[in-house]
Amino acid sequence: MVQHAEQITHRTVATPAGRIHLVEQGTGPLVLLVHGFPESWYSWRRQLPALAEAGYRAVALDVRGYGRSSGPAATEAYRMLELVEDNVAVVHALREESAVIVGHDWGAAIAANSALLKPEVFRAVGLLSVPYTPRGGPRPSEIFAQMGGDEEFYVSYFQEPGRAEAEIEPDVRGWLAGFYAALSADTMPAPGAPDPHFVAKGGTLCERFPAGRLPAWLGESELDFYAGEFERTGLTGALNRYRNMDRDWEDLAAYDGSPITQPSLFVGGSLDASTTWLADAIEAYPITLPGLVSSRLLDGCGHWIQQERPDEINDLLTEWLAALPS
Repeated sequence: MVQHAEQITHRTVATPAGRIHLVEQGTGPLVLLVHGFPESWYSWRRQLPALAEAGYRAVALDVRGYGRSSGPAATEAYRMLELVEDNVAVVHALREESAVIVGHDWGAAIAANSALLKPEVFRAVGLLSVPYTPRGGPRPSEIFAQMGGDEEFYVSYFQEPGRAEAEIEPDVRGWLAGFYAALSADTMPAPGAPDPHFVAKGGTLCERFPAGRLPAWLGESELDFYAGEFERTGLTGALNRYRNMDRDWEDLAAYDGSPITQPSLFVGGSLDASTTWLADAIEAYPITLPGLVSSRLLDGCGHWIQQERPDEINDLLTEWLAALPS
């Protein structure tokens, strides 16, 4: 039987960010869950009880700049090196020496780099939706600027401080609803429709979002939770992650092409642009993830994988965790 919601514990711990808010359930080996954009610890609400029931200490955090965690003012405070140090500080604040780390979306990149930079702390890594791509190639901003032809790739659109905020913050709830729907299997635009990952010249990202229908995984009360978090904090902290990609490229130069050797897991959605655009990265896993235990694509699944298909993700996570060396 899955444990009840009242067994979830909220707390904050001291980290280089100032404080990180955690939600914890269960006892046993530590599994740290790291969310992506634009989400929060709440995106793991269906994994926490399942992992706790399976005998793990499941901890979902609010990444710095999100939810109840600190949101430093400086843009450069959201570089990858800082986020890795937050994760290390969380493990130690929980009086643990090591953890398995699992991330989704940006959280997958944060988890991967945590495992790469701190292998003595993160003994295994699970990646959802976004494949591991080792540092390398041209400067990221140069790559993104070349994508889309006359249109602007959303990552480039997010670069200028205040620009995306001006689109999102007047109607946070409506924008989030559209963004979640645009990348969900049951509500994403049909093949051939304008791609919501790109912005037309002089336009906005939300012009291409589906309207008037929430994806099946997202109820009104759940959308209210997400909207309430971002209405309180604003979006700048979350968007600053995108604004540090060139800094990350510079910071991680010594790790160019480096593999992650710990036991790893990858699960993506077959309808997610993250897995189709980065298909070559998945094919490279024998080199880049030599410790890979399992790699799966869920047929007919979109981007919000652990929320769209929670039972399958819970089964895959618990099976993988159970097979890890103790």
